[in-house]
Amino acid sequence: MKKIWLIVIAAALATAVTGCKKEEENAEEKIEPVKVMKLEKKTFDRVTTLSVVLQGYETQNVSPSVTGIIKKIYVEEGSRVSAGQQLVTMDEMQYKTAQLTFTNLGVELGRLEALLKTGSATQQSYDNLKTQYDQTKENLEFLKANTYVKAQFSGVISAKNFEDGELYSGMPILTLTQINTLKAEVAVPEGYFTQVKEGMKISMTSDIYEGRTFQGVIETVFPTIDASSHTFTIKVRIPNQKEELRPGMYAQATLELGKDSAIVAPFQAVLKLQGANDRYVFINDNGTAKRVMVRLGQRFDDNIEIISDELKEGDELVVEGEARLVEGVKIQITE
Repeated sequence: MKKIWLIVIAAALATAVTGCKKEEENAEEKIEPVKVMKLEKKTFDRVTTLSVVLQGYETQNVSPSVTGIIKKIYVEEGSRVSAGQQLVTMDEMQYKTAQLTFTNLGVELGRLEALLKTGSATQQSYDNLKTQYDQTKENLEFLKANTYVKAQFSGVISAKNFEDGELYSGMPILTLTQINTLKAEVAVPEGYFTQVKEGMKISMTSDIYEGRTFQGVIETVFPTIDASSHTFTIKVRIPNQKEELRPGMYAQATLELGKDSAIVAPFQAVLKLQGANDRYVFINDNGTAKRVMVRLGQRFDDNIEIISDELKEGDELVVEGEARLVEGVKIQITE
């Protein structure tokens, strides 16, 4: 009886092994029907669109180099000011003391100069006093600029952090922002480094002004590439005479780089790895599916530029049935 059971078990195991082999053979022989298209390069206008935050072209933080009480602030937040307009008067004690010293030195220098001409004073004593006079003059000009603080350019007061009579503690008393000219620092993918030049025009759009386009010009192309983001920075100058755009606004910067050619494929043929942002496509490799990792470029309605060193013109890209494929599975091309 025991021998009979052993024979039955052996037979069952043999059947199971045979079944597994048949399933593996069936899986290997499985053929997926697909549709393909031949890849070819297409010529198009190279355009890249990037998100930016607009900034005032110039910003002046009113932070005097003298300490003490703020005597008078002449503007409020939101005030429009002109270049050269006085914004703040600080405590005048240091300035007036230096002014008195400078006046006295001027009188002494005049007297010593007269004595020098008659031979009653030495050249060295005159030179020493003249040096002291020049240093005091320079210090007086410094104190004047930091006691009676003026606007360096026309703009709008965007921040006010103190009131009259408060003790200045180092934080900017005011912030003046230029808004009739704006700037944007744009991070551009490194692949465009050789194509982007100073003086090129760039278009700006904002969701606030639907259908409107604002023009800017590339003023500076930074010379280095960021190793972590693989981008380089350009500085764009944007005229804003009507002041429709404002610092802090989000905008889309569109850079036109002229004619270019690249491999373009239907967007639906590009697949995405689960849990990652990596993209890939399948091509026909002598009757089997080959997975090729790609980078995405410019979008054209339902098509998109795909970039990979493994792709070339004439390759057959799977455009239908690609979602069912795995690497190495046999495929059958259907009409």
